[in-house]
Amino acid sequence: MKRRRITEIFPFLLPLRRAQRRFCFYIKMFFDKNHYVKTKNEEPLPFSIYESKSTLLNEKTGFDMKYQENKVFNLHLAAETVNKILIRPEETFSFWQLVRYAEKYEKYKDGLCVINDNLVTVPGGGLCQLSNMLFWLFLHTPLTIIERHPHKIMTFPYPDPDEPEGIDATVSEGWLDLKVKNETNITFQILISFDDSYIYGRILTDMDTDYKYEITNRDKIFYKEHDKIYEQVSIYQQKIDKNTNEIIAESKLYTNLCEIGYSLPKDIEIINKGE
Repeated sequence: MKRRRITEIFPFLLPLRRAQRRFCFYIKMFFDKNHYVKTKNEEPLPFSIYESKSTLLNEKTGFDMKYQENKVFNLHLAAETVNKILIRPEETFSFWQLVRYAEKYEKYKDGLCVINDNLVTVPGGGLCQLSNMLFWLFLHTPLTIIERHPHKIMTFPYPDPDEPEGIDATVSEGWLDLKVKNETNITFQILISFDDSYIYGRILTDMDTDYKYEITNRDKIFYKEHDKIYEQVSIYQQKIDKNTNEIIAESKLYTNLCEIGYSLPKDIEIINKGE
């Protein structure tokens, strides 16, 4: 039998537990000797090395669309703390070091979030869409990923059919962060913007480079084990010469594994574990 958490037995202790986790979370970063980014530059840096976009409203969640609209509100608040930030040499970007200040003037609205493998509504729900985009942008740079956490369960399908799979970075204040360190001599800048349909992300630099990065999915399978269905997919990074378009280097970054929490199309092949 799975052991129950103390906060599941006594739910009134949950706010105290969260406050304790947040305190320890930031105290640890205060003493970890990283130089966390804080500086913004109102003027964009001259070179754009990668850009992406993501659909704001997902109509496939099964929940009232007001929670998607609330998510968009939350994303605007959080993105303001990240937009135009510089990641200079030897500096470390932390999602929560910046986003924790998002509620300074306005409070988050209730959005969707996965807690204990269940999709529920919580204040600030939906911020993972921003951390997912940032992680995707970072993968197209030479920045070093020092902390990233995948979602354990995918609760609804990707809204965009061309959206890469297994490229996610869930965040939870006090527990899970997204961090990258700049171990190059280049300064990077994050730009985030919105229109009615999309959130846009760009990575800029202060100097041009003669290479670019591409991220690919390989070896994707769905399998069933103990009455649960999982998706397994490998993620590769290719470093490509801009002038010749030749692959300079290729590396497997990781294999992503998550449980599928929605009904797959009937034409998807699902293998049994061990076949």
